[in-house]
Amino acid sequence: MPTETDDRYDTPRRFRAPESEWEPFADATRAVHPDGRSPRAQVLREFIRWYMRRPGAKLPVRPPAGPWSTPAGD
Repeated sequence: MPTETDDRYDTPRRFRAPESEWEPFADATRAVHPDGRSPRAQVLREFIRWYMRRPGAKLPVRPPAGPWSTPAGD
């Protein structure tokens, strides 16, 4: 039986991103969304809704520049 917490989250999906981007993305999303289970997923869902032009959808809020702003030496 799902709990109230489980109902808030979707079925996990696979998403490929280089580790050098995925981990700094987590830090950047936490700067804007410090609470919650998965700030990355929240931001990706917001972007997807905006990209598909869903009514009322807006681009996710970007964090101020931080350590995640400098590209890693891939």
